[in-house]
Amino acid sequence: MKITFLGTGTSQGVPVIGCSCPTCVSTDPRNKRYRTHAHVEIGNLNIQVDAAPEFRIQALKHSIPKVDMVLLTHGHADHILGMDDLRRYCDMRDGEALPVYTNEEGEERMRSIYGYAIREKPKEYGYPVFSLFRMPPVLDLPDGVIHSFNQSHGNFESLGLVFIERYTSKKLAYFTDCDSVKKKAIERAAGADVAVLDGLRFKAHKSHMSVEQAIEVADQIGAKKTYLIHMTHHVNHAIAETRLPEKVRFAYDNLVVEIC
Repeated sequence: MKITFLGTGTSQGVPVIGCSCPTCVSTDPRNKRYRTHAHVEIGNLNIQVDAAPEFRIQALKHSIPKVDMVLLTHGHADHILGMDDLRRYCDMRDGEALPVYTNEEGEERMRSIYGYAIREKPKEYGYPVFSLFRMPPVLDLPDGVIHSFNQSHGNFESLGLVFIERYTSKKLAYFTDCDSVKKKAIERAAGADVAVLDGLRFKAHKSHMSVEQAIEVADQIGAKKTYLIHMTHHVNHAIAETRLPEKVRFAYDNLVVEIC
């Protein structure tokens, strides 16, 4: 199993437009953050988790060969506005609709923004085509199992995900855009090889976990390694990372983690 961090920033990205804070003017590439999205390879499956506005840039950079399905954690702009660029992967499926698994809010946003693409076959070759599915609590696939959990994201709900590879039993937990992680999700994620957690900034926020809250959840999960994502420009990577426990790190754009 492998996860590629295509973006690790908050909804504005980093640097922030018009900002001259130390993080925004930093030359450290770890402080250059696209909006949060990731690509997960589990067995022979290539799974896209959200599609930020920069998806096309990153798909080219990382030579993503195919996308078998999309897991849309929720419908906020920073996680959904790259979906149209998946059209090339629809072409590769000979016009077969690309499955998109999401929650109720994500489905509503998909229909609102991409209504032209939700159909059995593309309108024309080269157009995107999606089939929408409500994400079940357990998605059983040939190469593994994906457990999903509803989690609070302020006034919304997002999906938390736990991937378990069938033939290796390797486990990846992915909880972005949440102000907490429920007990049931923590129990399913317990002992993960890698955990990925929302860690917006050190100061508390109403719809995201702070770094301190993420560290508490990381301790409860007890993963071998935990990476924080969705950071604002208030997190200067090199400086802030000195404040983290040994097994917790800040992720950064283009980080690739092999779970083997």
